[in-house]
Amino acid sequence: MKKIFAITILSLTFLLACQMKYQSFSPGQVWLDDQNTHINAHGGGFLIHNDTYYWFGEHKIAGEEGNKAQVGVGVYSSKDLYNWKNEGIALEVHDDPNSLLVKGCIIERPKVIYNEKTKKFVMWFHHELKDRGYEAAMTGLAISDNITGPYNYIKSVNPHAGIWPTNYPDSLKSLSADVDSYVRPSPEWKDAVRLGLYLRRDFENGQMARDMTLFVDDDGKAYHVHSSENNQTLHVAELTDDYMDFSGNYTRVLHGEQNEAPAIFKKDGKYYMFSSGLTGWKPNPGKSAVADHPMGPWTALGNMCIGTEDEMKTTFWSQSTAVIPVIGKKDAFIFVGDRWTPDNPIDGSYIFLPVEFENQKPVLRWRDNWNLTFFDKN
Repeated sequence: MKKIFAITILSLTFLLACQMKYQSFSPGQVWLDDQNTHINAHGGGFLIHNDTYYWFGEHKIAGEEGNKAQVGVGVYSSKDLYNWKNEGIALEVHDDPNSLLVKGCIIERPKVIYNEKTKKFVMWFHHELKDRGYEAAMTGLAISDNITGPYNYIKSVNPHAGIWPTNYPDSLKSLSADVDSYVRPSPEWKDAVRLGLYLRRDFENGQMARDMTLFVDDDGKAYHVHSSENNQTLHVAELTDDYMDFSGNYTRVLHGEQNEAPAIFKKDGKYYMFSSGLTGWKPNPGKSAVADHPMGPWTALGNMCIGTEDEMKTTFWSQSTAVIPVIGKKDAFIFVGDRWTPDNPIDGSYIFLPVEFENQKPVLRWRDNWNLTFFDKN
């Protein structure tokens, strides 16, 4: 009997060890889930619900076709941020060619927020239509009663058709929208972009919405932040109370400064944003900004990375996707970035680094290995 008991204890200990395989972060390294498979959740968004972290991301497959949505959006859960359970596919793409969410379309940067009033989980994502490259520049919506899904696809839109940003002067609304009349790039084109050239071009049919994030403020108001105007200017858009549509209230921020991959968090009443420049799949110097309100105005703070010249030029060879607040730790935030591998996207890895503050600015330093006790020192 004692022998059987001892074997049972050893078995349970071994099982627990398998389930809790990580006790720290190793940025950029292969990261195995509970099924001993590299986590497959690229361009990720994170939601904390019932003291559990949920990681939503693009499910990739091997080969160049893996850059398109062949499966959908995956979801993982974790209690400690180190060890992640594969919860399956939250949003599936369809075989139906009449659906916009058909296999072979592009789904990027899925983000999920929870609506306390409706008790719905709301997912928005950058959506490009099949066989149209990045021409559509839409944002898609899906909802679920359960955090891990399945999510029901609702629609994809180019937001704010026929609506001007609240901070766009009347004096600029009648200027030319003839994009082809400018040589790109040129100083004249750059000036026209800052003054809303693409905004005016897309006014009637709706604005472009590519790289995006969602942010819910302390008052429950939600914002959809996306790269618009041919990736030249960010739009910060207020969502309706149910988070399922745009209220029509939006602003242009960081005009003409070419920001992609926005990620927002709040500390001490200030709003901070990490983003990247425009270099396709290749990494570039990171950007940071601060504001007193999500809709701006936003003030650029420069490159948030501290390190070697190569590290600063490449954001540690990654691109921003999210910032995670740490449960139970005040003012503790983790920067999340993707290391893209477009030739075989399933191999892409992830960068988790602690956010530090120096001179009231967020900064990042490289760490080969670290854990959450880092925040106990601050």
